[in-house]
Amino acid sequence: MTDKRLRALENKLEDFSVALEKTKIQEYTEIINNPRRLIFINLVGGLARGLGMAIGFTILAAVIIYFVQQLVNLPLIGKYIAELLDIIENYR
Repeated sequence: MTDKRLRALENKLEDFSVALEKTKIQEYTEIINNPRRLIFINLVGGLARGLGMAIGFTILAAVIIYFVQQLVNLPLIGKYIAELLDIIENYR
């Protein structure tokens, strides 16, 4: 009976060891202990997020502008802007 318990314990310990390896805690502690690598990884991650947000915002703005152009008569708005520019130019 002790032999069965010992084997069951060994199996559970092996499963725990495999699960711990999958979490990659060793790699995480290596990154935390190396400030240069941590800064580099965060810098690259920040650049990637910033670039992604810029591209996403550009696409979103283009879609919004397209739909606004379809819904609103923009030449009418352009006429008001031209008149406003004329008024500003006359006051100079």
